[in-house]
Order: sequence, then structure tokens, then C-alpha cells
Amino acid sequence: MNAKTEELLNFLLWTAEGLVRPTLRNLTESYEGWAYRNGLLRQLARLEKQRLVERDPPSGSERFCRLTPRGRLRVLGGRDPEERWSRAWDGRWRIVLFDVPIHRNAQRDRLRRYLREKGFGYLQNSVWISPDRLDAERDLLRSGKINVESLILFEARPCAGEADAEIVAGAWDFDRINGRYLRLLRVLEQRPKGALRSEASSQALRRWGKAEREAWLDAVLNDPLLPKRLLPAGYLGQQAWQRRLEVLREAGRQTRTFGVPGMGQNHDVPA
Repeated sequence: MNAKTEELLNFLLWTAEGLVRPTLRNLTESYEGWAYRNGLLRQLARLEKQRLVERDPPSGSERFCRLTPRGRLRVLGGRDPEERWSRAWDGRWRIVLFDVPIHRNAQRDRLRRYLREKGFGYLQNSVWISPDRLDAERDLLRSGKINVESLILFEARPCAGEADAEIVAGAWDFDRINGRYLRLLRVLEQRPKGALRSEASSQALRRWGKAEREAWLDAVLNDPLLPKRLLPAGYLGQQAWQRRLEVLREAGRQTRTFGVPGMGQNHDVPA
């Protein structure tokens, strides 16, 4: 998906996850018209086909378009933080142990990359853990013969007095994770303020939106989003998420002032 389309999806998130499908008349009169007057309708049609946006019949107008749950997840980076933090945990750690020979470095690197992208933490380079069930990984392994001397999956509980907090601290670098959320918080506070009375001010907001999305993805894609009971003291993810919701709502209201003399006079995008 190209950057312009990703930007459109992100804009939908700003505007309460929906916008009015532009007509030929208002294409040049609204923020979304300014940003996407070249190809917006084609983009929306393509996103509808991919089930990332949908028309909203209950609105009484086929011109209203909004993010689908799938589209919202795409904008958020593939996972809903609130859903991940609130999920239950059964107290068991899932462990992936592997010892891939040196002459199969490419396979070993692919496995490590897969585990990292799935939010696993590592106690050692060949010992990775997760609080979540390994259903997907087990299904993948069923397709071929497994050499238990090279790769094996366990479910376990600590048995020598180790605290879950110690396991979390050993498996994930939360100083680095918090550093990314601090950067996001700084970017959020840099949002250009005021009504968008010129194309220059709108371009400034659009540049900020791109920087904000990049900072968000850099943070959330490197965060395991652990269940709430496992989150360490001082974790900034939830604080950054709440602040992001507030700022994006403000940005959504701000976009409705594009090209008009006062605040709130453009009703093309619903509140």
C-alpha cells in the first residue's frame, strides 16, 4: 500500500474513523479534498474492495465512508493496544527453544525475526518467551517433521522463586520501549495549532501527521503490549496511547477548519 493511501487511512482515524465521501463540488472545499483531490474516489473504491473502509447505510447517505475493524487495525499497526493490554493471562509462560546449526544462519535469522515481530521476548538468543498461547506457531510446525534437538515449544511456570516481573525485565528492554514512547509524546505536543486558513498551514499539519504516524508505529511495533498484570512500573505505553487519542481528536476537529474563516464552519466531515 502506497504512502498516500496509508495517509488517507490515518486521516480516517483522526476524523472519528469516518468521512463523508466527497462530491465534485466539495472536493476543493474541505481538508480531505485538498489532500486527496487527485484520486481520492479511486483510493476509497480500492480500500472498500480490500475491506479496509465501508459505506455506512445507517447514516442515510451512501456518501459516508468509515474504517472497518480491519482498517482500524491496519492504521494502528496490526494490533489494538487496549485489547492487548486487557487480555487475560493464565500465568503460564510459553517458551521457544532452538539450536539451529551455524551453516543454517539464514533460517535462524528468519526465526528470530519472526519471534521479534510477534512480540516475543528473549532471555537468550535461542530462548524466547511469550505470555500468549502458541497456537499459530504450533500450526506452522505441524506441516513438517520437527527435530526436537533443533526446535521445541514449552508451556511452563517458574519453579525456583523467580518473579514474573523479573522475567519481563530480562526478556524485554523496556528502557528502549519507553524511549520510543517518549519520542511519540514529544511529536504529539508538536502538532501545529490554530485553524487551517491557508494551504501552508494545512501542509504543516499534514507533515506533522506523517511524523506522528511514524513515531507511533516505531513505538507500538517494538512493544510486546503485555497483559496489564505483567506491565512493568514506569511503562509509558498506556499514557502515550491516551494522549494520542486526545491529540488525534483535536487534529480531526482542526481539519474541518480548512479554507474557512472560522472554526467549525465546514461540516463535510462528521464529528
